[in-house]
Amino acid sequence: MTTIAEVTLSAAEFALEPTVQSLQNLELRVESVVAEGPTRTMPLVWFSNVDVDRLDRALDDDPTVAEHHKLLENGETDDEEYLYQIQYDEDVSSVCGTLYAHGGTVLGVRFVDGRWTLRLLFAERDELSNAVEAMESAGVHVDVRRMVEAGQDENLEATAALTEPQREAIAEAYRQGYYDVPREISLEELANELDISHQALSERLRRANRVLASEQIEDPANEMAID
Repeated sequence: MTTIAEVTLSAAEFALEPTVQSLQNLELRVESVVAEGPTRTMPLVWFSNVDVDRLDRALDDDPTVAEHHKLLENGETDDEEYLYQIQYDEDVSSVCGTLYAHGGTVLGVRFVDGRWTLRLLFAERDELSNAVEAMESAGVHVDVRRMVEAGQDENLEATAALTEPQREAIAEAYRQGYYDVPREISLEELANELDISHQALSERLRRANRVLASEQIEDPANEMAID
């Protein structure tokens, strides 16, 4: 079933973190993401609240940026904005390529508080799980903040769900007494049972717990849907 996911990546592990760090008041928003094949991703990004010469120098020095081209200046807003086409370096492109290689489509991107949030679409939920696993295997921590399955009606009715690795981890933790007081099994022992690292299991349980908590706390009206 078609799956829509919202995932976050740290700028330090993805893109433009050096530029953002060197220009403390910089604001940016992604206009669109253009992909030319599985290994070439060139987003269009609006930058504001920055001197354009300093921005150019920062992008020149940013190792996550292979090329950058200023396309437009927008002086109609209170703060002048500059539209750039960015070509990422190979490391960033490989993350994007992993998404495309597993059947992902980028529906939207935003940058807030040093983290990238990507809104993705996959034809099958397993493709999302495989993409996340592949990115994490490459050393990129992916936080699945929301995952919904599009229904069959025109409103694309959706319900929150866990990825298969998250479901397996939290189910095994429950069965083995990890959530009992006192605990029947330690995190290290549980990780050995699942044949994954202690750190990977800790991250997986944390993300699973966040998804489950969001189902109980957040307003259903805030569920993601296709625009």
